[in-house]
Amino acid sequence: MTTNRLGTLLARPGWRRLALLRRVAATVLAAAALVLALAPQPAMSGTPVVVTTADLPAGSALRAEHLAVRHFPAALAPAGAVGEIPVADGRVLVGAARAGEPLTDVRLAGAGLSPAGSPGATAVPIRLADAGVAAMLVPGSRVDVVTVGARTDEPVVLAAAATVLAVLPEDGGTSGRLVLVATAPGQAAQVAAASLTEQVAVTLRA
Repeated sequence: MTTNRLGTLLARPGWRRLALLRRVAATVLAAAALVLALAPQPAMSGTPVVVTTADLPAGSALRAEHLAVRHFPAALAPAGAVGEIPVADGRVLVGAARAGEPLTDVRLAGAGLSPAGSPGATAVPIRLADAGVAAMLVPGSRVDVVTVGARTDEPVVLAAAATVLAVLPEDGGTSGRLVLVATAPGQAAQVAAASLTEQVAVTLRA
């Protein structure tokens, strides 16, 4: 009976038939949208890669709120990409990162070496003119940061027992290799100020 009624209505000329067709189309579209909304969503495809969610400077101690997981086509995922947030959480950035930049293993200093690992510790970069000494350092090395005092035989210790967080690759500059160390806040300011005007060196602790 319903089919006959619909046929009768469709046979009517003019605007009534047009209005009916529009109602039928709207009903079909609404039903299709409901079906799509209730259908199980397909799993995300691609390779999971952890990216930063904000611009971060070198030496930043990464936290979960700084990170997100994005899915890259397998051919575009960088080699050594970090795939899970817990792997990067608590690690230290070797170099600055832009928001949305994928993280790889070589961009991160070792776990447990972040400034947050020592209460109140602060990361500070220093330049070492002696490339040989810089080559001996690895994340986790314990060093004393020193500079020349009023007399050459009386060096000044700027920071004792500092922890090396990262040794950055050669950047082609002539001022020395950049090393990131964790020190107490007061020492960090002193080290940073001295590295701007004086030669800074490190001695390795056994």
